[in-house]
Formats: sequence, structure tokens, C-alpha cells
Amino acid sequence: MRTIPAELVKRYEAEGWWTRETLGDLLAAGLAAAPDAQFRVHSDVRPYEGTLRDVERLARRLAAGLRARGVGPGDVVAVQLPNWVEAAATFWASTFLGAVVVPIVHFYGRKELGYILRTAKPKVFVTAERFGRMELHEDLCAEVPIVGVVDRDPERRRARADGVPAGSTKSIWEVVSSERSEDGAGARDRRGEAEGSERRGGTVDFDDLLADEPLEGVLLVDPASTAVIAFTSGTTRDPKGVVHSHQTLVFETRQLAGLMPEDRGAQLTGAPVGHFIGMLNALLIPVLDGMPINLLDVWDPAKVLALLADGLTVGGGATFFMTSIVDHPDFELAKHYEGIRYAGLGGSSVPAAVTTRLTDLGVTVFRSYGSTEHPSITGSRYSAALEKRIFTDGDPMTGVEIQLAEDGEILSRGPDLCLGYLDDELTAKAFDDEGWYHTGDVGVLDADGYLTIVDRKADFIIRGGENISALEVEEALLTMPAVAEAAVVAAPDPRLGEHAAAVLRLAPGHEVPTLAEMRAHLERVGLARQKWPEEVHTVGDFPRTASGKVQKVLLRRDIAAGQARE
Repeated sequence: MRTIPAELVKRYEAEGWWTRETLGDLLAAGLAAAPDAQFRVHSDVRPYEGTLRDVERLARRLAAGLRARGVGPGDVVAVQLPNWVEAAATFWASTFLGAVVVPIVHFYGRKELGYILRTAKPKVFVTAERFGRMELHEDLCAEVPIVGVVDRDPERRRARADGVPAGSTKSIWEVVSSERSEDGAGARDRRGEAEGSERRGGTVDFDDLLADEPLEGVLLVDPASTAVIAFTSGTTRDPKGVVHSHQTLVFETRQLAGLMPEDRGAQLTGAPVGHFIGMLNALLIPVLDGMPINLLDVWDPAKVLALLADGLTVGGGATFFMTSIVDHPDFELAKHYEGIRYAGLGGSSVPAAVTTRLTDLGVTVFRSYGSTEHPSITGSRYSAALEKRIFTDGDPMTGVEIQLAEDGEILSRGPDLCLGYLDDELTAKAFDDEGWYHTGDVGVLDADGYLTIVDRKADFIIRGGENISALEVEEALLTMPAVAEAAVVAAPDPRLGEHAAAVLRLAPGHEVPTLAEMRAHLERVGLARQKWPEEVHTVGDFPRTASGKVQKVLLRRDIAAGQARE
């Protein structure tokens, strides 16, 4: 972990930004204040409808069950689940226990999952048998003492309801195998197979982890200790384990909640709760504000639009979430406007073409900038001046300081800055002795102190020794009617070293623009000729991180290998 300068600790405590409140304290107080708020999961495979009180009881039964198995403050609990009620219960149970939560995005595959489990060394891992690209890798769980599996199979759920008591150690696999057998011998054989599998993998059904009686209260834990280890997406290397304390996350939760409009309505969360910010937005901030929780386990724009027409709202996120809605054939401004009145955008680059388009629809757009390491560096309030909201990434948040290095790199520090990485070498590279985090992002400040992100230092295309900002080219491409989303990356060039390649997601009903058409447009909007892309590719959708950010490393790799995505 990094060393936090003593004067910063003293300031954060004196200002009330760091207190003795833990995540468990914050959560318990919020749940007690609004127990009857609705909790719904909109899912085709595992829907749920109840109240915050219902889910709290489920979480406290899980906490008691884990406590009986030796799990307590400081133990690591990893969870890889879709946006289901069990994800909320596991996160909440962990906070009541004072355990360290490791959220894992549900579509992370074998490579990422294996690395995270080896690095975080959880005492508990809660996952699902299968969901989309996700599947249970029992061999990767061999060293994890407790592996709880959420089963989405309807027949097995019926079997559970028909006679497996809560808290039982009897495996649901045994019940189902017995029901399906035609004779006693077959039942014995299948029970043996199931029990052997359970012994090898150490897995147990999620419901079998629940105690009959819920845990009371919140276990005592040092608020300066680790609360969450959030692994980044690993776009350039193995995922980085970012360590946050109760103090940094309690402050961040209150900070984020303060950015949101009071009349935002009942928001729908489609971003994965296995992602750091998705978890805070979905499972902490609504509780803090006494609001209902609505989760969606698959981002389907048509389904989202139906839910918006039924009274829910979306609050923004990565630009993809908003553009996928307004680009959909079912979108009708008069019908869906109340559901998209506000759009807080961040998590990836926010093109001015998108903010302008949404503003023209009457949406109140406001931007923010942060990262897993430092979640809320700058932000514009929804009440800020229009040009600040849609053309900048905001000014420093409460308690946050920023400065620009000679090369334009953004340095930040503040009460929500992480404690460092699990990897000491990465920590030493990213944080200095004065407490500054070197973000790797390049920005400019205007006369009022508002920040605009120009690019990542590593996202420049160096063409014949000249730097080209990918973001600048993307902004220009997004002014083409045919282009819904654009990513510009470096492609190998035998003469110049690199040149720009454009990868486009098309707006509905449009044809792929030719290279000549694209260049003619860029000339009209005044983009310098040397910045024009020299090849163009199209995708149905981009490879993305959990927060919706385009994984440019995959685009560059495929283009370099002559396997550009189509």
C-alpha cells in the first residue's frame, strides 16, 4: 500500500471526510430508514421482486451462515454474479461481517477469473453455475475454502422449494439426481457422482449457506482497513487489484449521491454490479437515499425502453448506454423522455457530438471523470452552465486536488483515492510521496478550473513522429450521420510506423461510409489531413470493459493481425 502523507490524513479527518463510519454502518442505517423501498430484478432467467427489508434479511442470513463457517472481519469474499438479488445479498452480507469484498464482472472469463482468485485468495467465492458467457470453473475454485453457487435451473429451484431446508448441508444436486432416477440404484449412483463433484470442487448451493436466523448488527472493523479490492478490466495486462478502505468508499458513496438530481426517479441499473462503480451506484447509493433498487441483468435496449415507458429512468453511465437507447427503432421522444431526462456521463471518453445530440433532445447532460483508483476526480453538476456540462469533464470534486504535469498528465489526490494496488511495484509507479496519483490521462484546464480530458498518454497515434489524438479524430467522425460510435486506434504502417484506423458502429439504417466519403467529411469539418484515418472497419458492437469502455487494445491487436472485426 502507498503511504498517505500525515497532513492529508489530518485534513480529511478534520473536514469530516474520513470518519469512523464503515460500509456496514452506512448500509445498516440506510436500510433501517427505508425498509419498504422496492427491490426488483428484471431478468428472464432469475427475476425477483421484494423490498429492501426482504433482501436485508437474506443478506443477514447469509452473513450468519458465513460467520458460522468462520468468516469474519478482514476475510476476503469474492463474488461473480450477474445483476441478481444474490449479488446484493452477498455484498451486503460481506459489509455486515466487515469482510473484504472482491467484485468480479460476470463476463470475465477463465483467464481473468483465475488470476483474480489466485491474487486475492478469497475465503469465500459466490458465483453462478452459468450465465451467458459465464460458467462455473470448478478447477479454479479448488483452493477456495467456501464456494457458493447460485443455481438458475428451474427444476432445481423447484426441488429446493420442495424440501431442502434453509441452512441444510444437503446438496441440491443430490435432491435433483434422486428425483430424476428411475430406481434406487440409479439414485445411489447419481448421488455418489454429485457428492464426489461437491467434494472435488468444494461447491455448495447458495441457499445452503443461509442460516435460519439472521446476523444481528454490524461487526466491528477499523474504517481505515480494506473494504473492497476492485480489479480493473485488464485491457493492457493482467487485472490490477485496486484497494479501497471503508473511509474512501463511504466518502465516495456520499460524494456520488450528491451529484445526482433529487428528482431523478427510480433508476434502472444495467451496468454490472460486479464492476466497482456499478456496485456503488446500484447497491449503496439508493439505500443511502431511501430509493428503490431496480437491476437489469442483460442490457437489451428494447427491454430498457419498455421499462422506461413503465416509469423507470436511466441516469447515464458510459455513453454507450444512452446512445443504444436513442438509436433504437423503438425510441420515441414523447414516450420515453421522462426516463432519460438526466444523463450523467463518464467511465470512458464523452464525445461532444453525443452530449450535444442528447442536449438537443432535451436531456440534461452532465459529465464526470474518475477511475477505479480515484472514482470521482472532477464532475459538473446537473445545474452547472450548459457549456461546462457538455463540453468539459467538470471541476474538482469536494476534497479533491488536481494538477497537470509538464506533459499534460493529470495528477490527483483526495479522500476517495484508493490505498494502492495489491502489486507494490504498480503502486510505486502510480503514486508519489506527496500523495499524488499519476492517472496516465492527459487534460487541459480552462480559466474557471474545469478539466477536459484530451486523451490517454498511451492513446496517441504516432504517425511519422507526429502525435495524433485519437479522441480528436473520434469527435470528428461522430459528426457523420452514419456513425453511432467510433474508436480510432493505431495500425501498423511500413513507412510511417503507425497510422490511424477507424472502427465504426453504424447508426441504424445507414450504409458503411467509404474511405473517400469519410475523408471528404473530415476535410469539411477541418480536421488536419495527417490525422485522417487510412483504413476503416465496422463492428456490430465493440469489445467493452464492464463499465462500457471500448477495449482498444483488442481492436489494435486484431487490426495488426489482419483480423479486424466486422
